[in-house]
Amino acid sequence: MKLIFKNTKVLVTGAEGFIGSHLCEALVKSGASVKALVLYNTFNKIGWLQDLPSQVKQCIEIIPGDIRDPDLVLNITKGVDIVFHLAALISIPYSYQTPRSYLSTNTFGMLNVLEAVKRNSINRLISTSTSEVYGSAIITPINEEHKIQAQSPYAASKISADHLLDSFVRSYDMPAVILRPFNTYGPRQSEKAVISSIIRQAVDDNINKIKLGNLATKRDFNYVDDTVKAFIMLSKADKDHIEFGNAYNAGSGQAVSIESVLKKIMNITNCNKEIISEKERFRPEKSEVEHLIACSSRLTKLVNWVPDNSLDEGLKKTVEWWIYRKEQNKIRIENNYSI
Repeated sequence: MKLIFKNTKVLVTGAEGFIGSHLCEALVKSGASVKALVLYNTFNKIGWLQDLPSQVKQCIEIIPGDIRDPDLVLNITKGVDIVFHLAALISIPYSYQTPRSYLSTNTFGMLNVLEAVKRNSINRLISTSTSEVYGSAIITPINEEHKIQAQSPYAASKISADHLLDSFVRSYDMPAVILRPFNTYGPRQSEKAVISSIIRQAVDDNINKIKLGNLATKRDFNYVDDTVKAFIMLSKADKDHIEFGNAYNAGSGQAVSIESVLKKIMNITNCNKEIISEKERFRPEKSEVEHLIACSSRLTKLVNWVPDNSLDEGLKKTVEWWIYRKEQNKIRIENNYSI
């Protein structure tokens, strides 16, 4: 990997999570000096960063804390060139139960980052949004001009964060931009995500039936390495061509039903367990997003980003990781805080 971040200091928030840990690993291998904000806990756990190769992990400055602490965020951004902001509460079902906590973390956490970036004159901020801000598609594929519609408290908190970023760009000429990944999957992802849930149930010998929710919904699934590549390419985009304040979609442009993904995983794992679709696993009727498919032409035009991994290739890699974890008898790390 080319050392494109040599002599560059970066901060990754939500670094202990699924995408965050992969991004930290890629940044270290690209020559960056990496600070990683992980959610403080009394067990001194660092999430999926613990699973990184030792030669990578030792190059990361791990900072325990909370994105909701404005003084901490201000201090850890001093001397940083680029901030990748991924820290968020992300479980959509849980957001119906505790919407205030989602605003506190996702919206006010964003405000803390923006104020720190402004005061410390950071060269670039890449903030993570979500395809959930579009709600159910009115037109497909979905481009960045699609109507924004919150169909869950989670989506509302991320929409608020996106608008905050746009306001700081307009008010203070801040070099900040939004990346909007569509349905990332891969190794280290929580079982709260559908692909991880399917694979875990398929390969776990203690599970006799695979229980899922709505199998008809369609999603634009993207392997985690491709999402990480989008973060990195956007952070290096020419400042004279990037549209600060705006969002950039990152997706394959192909929508696949959960049922189709299920069949692919069953085939890869040689699983013939009974499938049960449970109504209690469905989202509330008015909040279900039926169809997500990305138009990523804006990002492709800017940095020539396209996914490298097909769905079949990515699923095979993800299944291989799960089987390795099973063979090693390693306990998974569940974390509802970070992406």
